[in-house]
Amino acid sequence: MALDRDHVLRSAAALLTRKSTATMDEVAKAAGISRATLHRHFAGRDALVRALEALGIAECEAALDAARLDDGPASEAVRRLVRAIEPAAGLLAFLYTENQLFEGEEQNEGWAHLDARIAALFRRGQAGGELRIDLTPAWLTEALYGLMASAAWAVSEGRVAPKDFTHMITELLLGGALRREES
Repeated sequence: MALDRDHVLRSAAALLTRKSTATMDEVAKAAGISRATLHRHFAGRDALVRALEALGIAECEAALDAARLDDGPASEAVRRLVRAIEPAAGLLAFLYTENQLFEGEEQNEGWAHLDARIAALFRRGQAGGELRIDLTPAWLTEALYGLMASAAWAVSEGRVAPKDFTHMITELLLGGALRREES
């Protein structure tokens, strides 16, 4: 029987999202395979995390495409993006805390590409007078990532209703980022 790699990765993502310190034994059990089978496909935790990273980047790219970032007001594009990325938010929350992914020369270029696309959205909102210009696009991008990770954790722990995910993130981010008319 062939290993369903996607199933293993999604099972690992679901477990690691809830329990970031899970062992490879626990990951194998969650995926319904033996530890030996898991190790044949992923030499260790680092290889598994790198595979999850590739999955996370691919899911983010798909969400960015689905969100149509260049269409309409930037604030609406942000809302579409958060809605589109919600199914992968737990995986992204896990990856967001994996410092090994963001250090050194082996950093995946996919992260920089995602950052650039999201920052361009915020830059477009600033150029159009919709978003504050005193907050850099880089900062707004990091704030968005942080809010998505926090919301994913809050939802997974049952402290927040899943239906509120997009509203909580966009209202807090945009409520602080929207340019206010001067009195």
